[in-house]
Amino acid sequence: MADYTILLPSKPKVVSEEGESGIFEIEGLYPGYGHTLGNSLRRIILSSLPGVAITSVKILGVNHEFTVLEGVKEDVVTILLNLKRIRMRFTTDEPQILYLKAKGSSTQTEEKVIRASDLEVPGQVEILTPDAVIATIIGKNTVLDMEIRAEKGLGFIPKEMIEKSRVDIGTIALDGIFTPIRRASYEVENMRVGDRTDFNKLRMFIETDGTVAPSRALSSSIEIMINQLKAIIGFREDEPATEEKGVRENRESSTRSAVDPEVLKTRVESLDISPRAKSALTIANIRTVGGLARKKEKDLLEIGGLGAKGIQEIKKALGEFGITLK
Repeated sequence: MADYTILLPSKPKVVSEEGESGIFEIEGLYPGYGHTLGNSLRRIILSSLPGVAITSVKILGVNHEFTVLEGVKEDVVTILLNLKRIRMRFTTDEPQILYLKAKGSSTQTEEKVIRASDLEVPGQVEILTPDAVIATIIGKNTVLDMEIRAEKGLGFIPKEMIEKSRVDIGTIALDGIFTPIRRASYEVENMRVGDRTDFNKLRMFIETDGTVAPSRALSSSIEIMINQLKAIIGFREDEPATEEKGVRENRESSTRSAVDPEVLKTRVESLDISPRAKSALTIANIRTVGGLARKKEKDLLEIGGLGAKGIQEIKKALGEFGITLK
């Protein structure tokens, strides 16, 4: 007897992982599955891993982003871009407020560079890019006072959405770039499995921003994919909206009490009926014995391509399970 089992691939193997970059391989994938899994995992990695981003800023003396601060080398737009480059890690899911209060010296003769390490942060926040430059004070007695909001999220949220739902007047909203992934790509090559040379080897390339390890990013994306697929296992056919609820419930109750529930899950493709009848039922979105059991004979007669002969075949096949059409 022929074996139609699809061979399972190997577990992901670490080819290299140094700092923020990693290369991983999955071998023994059934032909075509390399691109199927590679593209799916890449999309999940880029869009569905949680991260932290600065979403809004309030700067003393600034009403909008197109402002120039006296005594500060950078304009406000540049300062906001610098803030976006700061990466951090939370030990909580709640939004956090960070503060920056910097002042130029009254005898200052040199520029004073303000970095991420100068931020006042709560204990639940860890700054991972302390050397990131925020602004440069060039004026004597210049004060730079900021209140910064950072929060956890997924993927990307445009500033228009943040501004509409969460930002107070006088606060500048930023695009929420939450993803901890800088780059993700994959390639597929053929490999030998037994006598076949068309099985796939999937190689994933992942670069993060340092807030998550590349191996963890890959394993998390696999878990997300599995959980999504688990949620749709055991799906069932929707019933016609035109059928009355009471009649439908009575039929289902009667059928369940008389027939083994497993029989009702039998696919119409496995019934001993003609290919023409199977095709007509599939087109009519009737895919299981349970779906057939809820139909009247006159309902089936309205299905194109079925006909009286097809109805007789269906009656005979259902009769083997002790089911009759209404």
